[in-house]
Amino acid sequence: MIISPPFLPQSGLASSDAADDDPMMTAVKAFEPGYHGAFPVTFDRRWHCGIHLVPDTDSEPVRAIADGEVVAYRVCEKPISDGHIDDSTGQEAQNTNTGFVLLRHITDTGDGRTITFYSLYMNLLDLTAQRALASPQPATPPQKTSPTALAGWLLEAGESVKPGNGKKVYRKDILGHWGQSQGLRHLHFEIFMTEEDFTAWFEQSGHKVQLGEKRPVQPASRDWWGHAYFVIPATAEIKDRPGTPHDDPWFPKLSAGKLPKDSSKLYVEAYFSKGQRYTRAWLDEDGDGNCVPLTPQPVKDRFADYEYKLYERSMALYPDCPSDGYELLRFGRILSDNQTLSSLNSATWVAVPFDAKGTLGYVDISKTSVVKFSDADFPFFTGWQKIDSSNAPLNADGLFSYRRLRQLVGEATASAYEVPPDDPKFSLDDQLTYYVQGNDSVRNDMAGFVCHTRSEWDPANNDQRYQDLNKPDGYFGQCKDTDPEGYDRFIAFVKKLQFMDQVPSLSGGKNFWFFHPFAFIRHFRKCGWLSAAELARAIPNAARENVARYNSAINLISAKYLNFDKVRISHLLGQTAHETANLGGPMVENGNNHLSRAYETDSHYYQGPDTYSYFVRAHGYEKLNNALGNEYNSGDGVKFRGRGALQITGRAAYADYWVYRAWLQRDAFDASWWLKHGWWSVPRNATIRPAIINNPQNISARANGNEFNPMDVGGWFWARHTINKVCDRESSVSQTATNSNEVSTIINRYDTPTFERREHNVNLAKGVLCDAT
Repeated sequence: MIISPPFLPQSGLASSDAADDDPMMTAVKAFEPGYHGAFPVTFDRRWHCGIHLVPDTDSEPVRAIADGEVVAYRVCEKPISDGHIDDSTGQEAQNTNTGFVLLRHITDTGDGRTITFYSLYMNLLDLTAQRALASPQPATPPQKTSPTALAGWLLEAGESVKPGNGKKVYRKDILGHWGQSQGLRHLHFEIFMTEEDFTAWFEQSGHKVQLGEKRPVQPASRDWWGHAYFVIPATAEIKDRPGTPHDDPWFPKLSAGKLPKDSSKLYVEAYFSKGQRYTRAWLDEDGDGNCVPLTPQPVKDRFADYEYKLYERSMALYPDCPSDGYELLRFGRILSDNQTLSSLNSATWVAVPFDAKGTLGYVDISKTSVVKFSDADFPFFTGWQKIDSSNAPLNADGLFSYRRLRQLVGEATASAYEVPPDDPKFSLDDQLTYYVQGNDSVRNDMAGFVCHTRSEWDPANNDQRYQDLNKPDGYFGQCKDTDPEGYDRFIAFVKKLQFMDQVPSLSGGKNFWFFHPFAFIRHFRKCGWLSAAELARAIPNAARENVARYNSAINLISAKYLNFDKVRISHLLGQTAHETANLGGPMVENGNNHLSRAYETDSHYYQGPDTYSYFVRAHGYEKLNNALGNEYNSGDGVKFRGRGALQITGRAAYADYWVYRAWLQRDAFDASWWLKHGWWSVPRNATIRPAIINNPQNISARANGNEFNPMDVGGWFWARHTINKVCDRESSVSQTATNSNEVSTIINRYDTPTFERREHNVNLAKGVLCDAT
C-alpha cells in the first residue's frame, strides 16, 4: 500500500528530528484544528466521522491519498447558503461548498492481503473561487487527473451528483481545493470501510487482526509491517548485559531491573529510523490491560547505527544461520520459510525501557512467554479500539454522553467547564465541547477509535440523526411558534450536501467502519507492501507477468532489508530493473551462447563453452590472480557468473551468501583461500580448501518458481554493503535520485556507462513511491 495525506506541503518533506520516521504526517497534523471538526464527535454531540483540515495556504491543493477509482463526485460553480444573513449585504451568505469526490481504493498490505477502503473529500471549493487562486490551470486541461493540474472532468460544473464511471486517479493527483461549510474554511475528510470489506480484511482466515484486544496472543499470521511490539511478562529477566561471549562490542552495559509486580506486563515498541533503533514503553502494572505510557518520547538505543550494522550483528551472534538471525533482530521472530535456527540458538537480547526515566535493560524476546507482533496487528496499547453498539458512548437520542465518553477514554484532565448542572446556562453540548476541545490527550485517544455507525451523508439517516432537534425541548422544537419551518429548512440544507442515496452500493442507511483519517494513513504508511499495480508503475518497463511473478519476493526483501523505506525501495527497484532487464529472464548474466540465456534447473546450471570474454577459460572471471575466489582455468567463470537481483559474481561472494543462508558452514573451507600460497600454481596446492558449491543455480530464477532466492541475494548484498546508509542521506524532497551514482558505484563501479540509465530507473520509482510532487 502506498498512501499519503490529502495535503503534501513542502514542510513535510524533510525533518531535523531523527526519531521522526514520518515527518509528512507530523507536518499535516498541524492542519487539524482542535476547535472544530474533531473525530468522531461534533460540537453538538453527534457522530462526526471525519476531520476538518485547514492548511497554511489557500493554494494548497487537495490530493488523492492513494491510487483508486472515482465512485461519485460533484463539481459546483458557486457556493450555497445555509440561511444565515450576511450583515454587510443583508442577503443570505453564500457560505457552503457542496463539491466532493468519493474514491474507492483496492490495494494490498501483504501476500494475499487485499484491502478495500474509501476516502471522501468534502466541501471542495467552487469553480468561481477556484479561478481566483494564484495557481492557474492550463489552457487545455488534461483529460486525466495529474499531480500538477485538475482534470477536465473536475472543471465541468453541475449541481448534481455524478457517477465515477470507472475514472481512475493516482496518489498525489489533484482533486480540487479546500472550501468552506457554514462559513468555516476547511476540508472535511473521511476514510471508511464497508462492513463486508472490514470483515474481509480484519477477520480474514489465517490473518485475524487483534484490533483492540487487551490480551493479545502470538499471531499465527506472518503478516508483518511497521513497528515491532513486544509484551514482556514480569518473569522475564531484565539484565544490564546478556552475559554472552559477544557482549563486546554488541551489548554496551545498561541497567538491570524488574517490573513492579509479579502480575505486571511491559509493552514495548521498537523501530528503526535513519539507521538508529528507538523504543517506547507502556506499563500494565496489575496485568489487567490498563496501560500507562512510561516513555512518551522515543528512547534511542545506546548502540549507534544499530540498523546499519544488523548484518554484522547477525553474522556475529547467529553463525548457524545469520539470515534467520537477521530476521530475529529486525522483526523479533523468524518470518521466512524453512527456519534453520532452533530455540537453543535463537536468543534475541534487545534493549527495552522499563521505567518512567527511560532506563534501558536487556530482555531476551525469543522466549515463548514474550508475545511478538507488529503494526499489522493494531496493538491496543497504541490506542486502537473498536467502538460499536456494545460500547459507543451514546444516550437514548444517539448523542454522545459526556459521562460515557469520559469512562471510555479515561479520566484525563479536561478544561474546566465551570457552569454547574443546575444553572440555566448549563449546556450538555458545551460540557462535551470543553472536554474534547480543551484536551489534546482526549482527541489523541479518540483518534484510535474505529467506529461502527452510519454516514451523515446518507439522507436515509436524517430522521434518526437529527430527531432530537425537532422534539419540544430541541433547538427547532422550542422555535415552533416563531419559526415553524425551521427544521424543514435545515434538513433541506443538509440534503444539498448529502449524496450517499445516489451511490447504490452504499445507500440505504448502511453502517460503515470509520477511522480517524490521519490515524489510518499514518498507520498504513508503515506498510510498504506494494501491490502488483503499484510495483508496475514503479518499474514501468517491466512486463506485467514478471511484475506479478516477483511481487511477493520484492516485498519480502523490502521488509527484511529496507524497513519498507520508500527512498531505499526506489533505489533497489531502479538498480534491480537495470541488472535484471526489468525483471526479465532467469536473473543470470548472459554470454554469447544462446544457452546461457536459458533458465537453469534445480539440478543443472549452464556450463558453456561460450565466447563471451569473461566466461572463457583462463580469462575474465577465472584469469590468474582474480579477486573473485575463482580457480584459474577451471570453469568457475561460468559456474559463478553474475546471478540474482544484483548479479553477485565469483565463488567468494557465493560462499559468503551460502554461509549467510546456512547452506554452507564457515568451517568447511579456508577463509580467503585465493590468497593462500599455491592457489595459482598449476596444479594448485591440494591442501587449500576452497568453498565447494555445486548448486550455484540456487540463486537464479526458474522458468517457474524460485523467485525469492535471487531477490534475497540482492537484499543480502544491499545490507552487507550498508547501501541503506547512502539512501538515507537522500531526501524525498525531490524526485531526483541525488545519490544514485554512489549506489551504482557500490553495486558495479566498473559499469559507469550505465549509471545514467540506473538513475533514470530510480527516478521513475521515486516519483511513484515518494511524496514529492
